[in-house]
Amino acid sequence: MTELGLGLPQFEAFLRSLHVPDSCVLNKTLFKKMFQQHADLDARDKKALKDDVQKIRWLYTLKSSTINIAPYSDDFRDYGEIAFLQVELSNTKSAECIVQLINRAIPYPLVTFLYLEETKDVNETGESDTNKQLAICLADKRINKADKEKWVIEKLQCSPWIDLDSKSRTSKSLAAEAFFNSLAFKDLPHSNFWFFYQALMARVQAMQCADISGRFHLVSGEAIEQQRQQFQHYRRIEQNIKKLRAQIRQAEFNHQVVLNTQIKQQEKQLKQIAEHL
Repeated sequence: MTELGLGLPQFEAFLRSLHVPDSCVLNKTLFKKMFQQHADLDARDKKALKDDVQKIRWLYTLKSSTINIAPYSDDFRDYGEIAFLQVELSNTKSAECIVQLINRAIPYPLVTFLYLEETKDVNETGESDTNKQLAICLADKRINKADKEKWVIEKLQCSPWIDLDSKSRTSKSLAAEAFFNSLAFKDLPHSNFWFFYQALMARVQAMQCADISGRFHLVSGEAIEQQRQQFQHYRRIEQNIKKLRAQIRQAEFNHQVVLNTQIKQQEKQLKQIAEHL
């Protein structure tokens, strides 16, 4: 297996676990000016690209000439190839914005590995330590019928941040381990690139749910949509609870009691949804 020589041992160990064929390796630096020149960026995008992105690297290209998977296309989608990118960030605050702009700039389905090294508190020896984290993002895209050169992002999915240094055996670390194991190429469908990519989407969705439930539960068929709806319902309730807590700070005492009751009811709903994710 080709070593990419990125100087990131934990991340490269993860890449090796995918068992990507050597024929797919590209390992090419993408300069930020490429996105500044060719992507449709607003002021927020440009600031995120300038301040929060350290490096962008095109790791792998999957196409019929590099891997035995057929292309797929219809009136709405063109899955002729899939690109795997690594994006090194300095912080997480603009992660979704950065993934969006990269997906708008590159006219292929993308698998984006967001990598972050955060400096921890000084350790016992007086030296600083770093925490290596990884998030995996995918975007379901369709062709813009008004402009065939552009793609419309229909659905963006990002896994939670996963600690690559973790040695613990908590439920979340075990879920992350199961998630990583599920990404091995040999276990993904090879009939065409659409099915391959959708299988990756299902795994990222399952990891989103595992971040709540502590269990990595991979589903298929109609159950994927049911899982997605449950996850979205959970997040909506979370947002509603956040709003209710903000209202409590402004409310009279009698109304605070009512709001607290509503919060407890909705927290109970969260617990019930989590049990089924």
